[in-house]
Amino acid sequence: MEDLRDARLIRGIIEKVANYKKRFQFMHACGTHQETLVRYGLDSLYINAGITVKSGPGCPVCVTTADEFVKVMALAENGKTVAVYGDCIKVPVNKKSLMQLKEEGCDIRVVYSIEEALNIAKVVKRDVIFMAIGFETTAPNTAITLMSEDLPENFYVFSCHRRFVPAMVKLLTMGETKLQGLIEPGHVSVIIGTKPYDEIRRKFKIPQVISGFEPLDMTISVYNLVLQNLRGEPIVENEYSRVVSEDGNLRAKKVMEEVFLNRDGDWRGIPDVPASLMGIKEKYSSHDASKQFEDILVDANYQMSPLESSCRCGEVLRGVINPNECPLFNKVCTLENPVGACMVSTEGACRIQAEFSIEY
Repeated sequence: MEDLRDARLIRGIIEKVANYKKRFQFMHACGTHQETLVRYGLDSLYINAGITVKSGPGCPVCVTTADEFVKVMALAENGKTVAVYGDCIKVPVNKKSLMQLKEEGCDIRVVYSIEEALNIAKVVKRDVIFMAIGFETTAPNTAITLMSEDLPENFYVFSCHRRFVPAMVKLLTMGETKLQGLIEPGHVSVIIGTKPYDEIRRKFKIPQVISGFEPLDMTISVYNLVLQNLRGEPIVENEYSRVVSEDGNLRAKKVMEEVFLNRDGDWRGIPDVPASLMGIKEKYSSHDASKQFEDILVDANYQMSPLESSCRCGEVLRGVINPNECPLFNKVCTLENPVGACMVSTEGACRIQAEFSIEY
């Protein structure tokens, strides 16, 4: 009954949007939002009403650079036990992947949490490196783990954590894609709250809505962005107020501040993003893989193959193109044989489009 009611509400909202007879282009930056859009056919409904929603840099695996994967692979090839999330193991880099290294005999374990990686370190004798990826959503767990006083000496973290807002600031500064609104990610916002988005509002005067993940959530968020544009009053609205607060999760933010320092660095598809990488502070450097194994990592360099150079994953992450506009999509780059990270990760725009067989 509730689903039927939501469907009626969604149709009614989309009809109202269509009646304005305006065209707007928005962007979200969350893999779960992308799945909701495509799984339920919302993207097509929105387009018919004059609204295009582009997919941005919201997939943690996708935005992790090839150089970072190469370094983790080098650690595995040098006898370290590497613990990674499942989506990471198939990302192809330098004509290889962590999965291939595992098949060749490297000790690579798929884990669902940093706690699992920690337990591995407690029972094996070799060094264990956890590849820590994700935005502010997953970084607090990494921070709390590093703050523990009884960490095994053989446990290390290779931090690929990233701060979300700086990447969106850089993307908007690049100005490649003309946008009239942003659908901000609910999961990240639970941690950081609503205040950090004020920077985007001040610098770019662009409407923003923090959205939940149900089809009705997204449709309300799109409608609110339309209304902000019509009124000419860009603000930060919190559609996901049942979960997201103004200040966010204060404890989570405190532990991140304790453990991590902000560094400039690259995202896949977005170069030189200021203060966006979460490096590990000197206080916790005894468990920082990037510091403790510099001798291995110094020679671990990414060399792009001709096929990888044809992959347009970076442009997909910046919203410049849709997945099906990449010449490799569902031809050379498929679910069975991915070329780019966007086809590997369950949160990747290419994988989602290929999986649900939806054309833009």
